[in-house]
Amino acid sequence: MKLFDSELKVMNVLWSKGSRTAKEISDILKAETGWNMNTTYTVIKKCIAKGAIERSEPGFLCRALILKEAVQEAETDELIGKLYDGSVDKLFASLLGRKKLSAEQITRLKQLVEGEVEP
Repeated sequence: MKLFDSELKVMNVLWSKGSRTAKEISDILKAETGWNMNTTYTVIKKCIAKGAIERSEPGFLCRALILKEAVQEAETDELIGKLYDGSVDKLFASLLGRKKLSAEQITRLKQLVEGEVEP
């Protein structure tokens, strides 16, 4: 499922704070981004139409239907496919070429690659 940046803002509220009413989501996003209520409600409705959010009553209660990890995985796969010719090696080379890693970070990455620790 492809979510746009605006939809991800709404989803991030639900992923971090759990089920919330549309009004609560609107209040949070007004403080964080300056969105007005109409903007937030429009984005929520788009997420509902995509099957990312379930709406229930009373109070226009919104609940995330998709996991953050599933969206992260799909977005990562798309990024790798689109920008790195489907090559995870090229992605890592690009990431590692941009920043010096500490010995601790290198050890952690080795453990991840070898399956010794969870991401």
